[in-house]
Amino acid sequence: MGDLILLVEDLRTHYFAKAGTVKAVDGVSLSLGRGKTLGLVGESGCGKTTVGLSILNLVPHPGRIIGGRVIFEGRDLATMSGDDLRQVRGRQISMIFQDPVSGLNPVLPIGLQVQEIITNHLAVSKAEARKMTLDVLHQMGLPHPDRLVEEYPFHLSGGMCQRVMIAIATVLSPRVVIADEPTSNLDVTIQAGILNELRRLQEDSGVSIILITHDLGVMAQMADDVAVMYAGRIVETGSARALFSRPRHPYTWGLLSTLPRLDSAGGPLPAIRGAPPDLSRLPEQCAFLPRCPKAITACREEPAPPLEEVEEGQWAACFNPIYREEEPEGGNGSA
Repeated sequence: MGDLILLVEDLRTHYFAKAGTVKAVDGVSLSLGRGKTLGLVGESGCGKTTVGLSILNLVPHPGRIIGGRVIFEGRDLATMSGDDLRQVRGRQISMIFQDPVSGLNPVLPIGLQVQEIITNHLAVSKAEARKMTLDVLHQMGLPHPDRLVEEYPFHLSGGMCQRVMIAIATVLSPRVVIADEPTSNLDVTIQAGILNELRRLQEDSGVSIILITHDLGVMAQMADDVAVMYAGRIVETGSARALFSRPRHPYTWGLLSTLPRLDSAGGPLPAIRGAPPDLSRLPEQCAFLPRCPKAITACREEPAPPLEEVEEGQWAACFNPIYREEEPEGGNGSA
């Protein structure tokens, strides 16, 4: 795998319900470099969180991984037994969940929740576990860790809960951290602090990060590489620099067009027309077809295109990719 620490190949995770099968993840392939940040971006409901949960095989019922491989340092996590996976979760790969308040147990003190993951994986005394807990809470910039360990989640602000979640995810120095919307529902000042903590962790320990978000501003600050997800599939991937300066897929173009610009003349922001498709009724053709301003005959007649290299290191799943060398602008991301 060379410089790769995690490789996801043709991952398929479906939710089986009476109303139909929801193809939340439908053939996703990703690669994460050592010490790098991979951004996974897309509209709500496109399957980003399910990708993160699938990597650790934490998909809730009635979901199930039905295909693909998740290779971590030469081992396929998708075929591991439950006991072996428990040694990986939290110790080698950890996840920062989307809602920090509901992610913490409301009836246990903060200190016990951090110590739990330590004692589950390391043969240490309670005193050693408490010291490690105080140290990691201090590293997260939380005030008075010795008092904080006795507090309950409802005593803390959203930003403090998020820092506690990061502390739980990183106290054992994992090699990969999956951060699912780590700055959602936080004000911009707290967001900046959370992002700084993630940068510090990466600089200090060389941890690799999968950053799941719909916030393109956060993605531009943090990611080395970006994968754009739509309707359960990756539609474009490449370096963050290339993707933000030269988006090739019309969906990526449309997402970037919705961002406010300092050099714009004002007025309402453009929007991508229509709505995402029902993942239980995906068409054989490209799922973005009803919303795409660049659709051609092949888009309507051929099955959805695979990812193809449109320039060195940049891939797009599109019959008619964008090749104009300029930043996205104008209504609906058209080109």
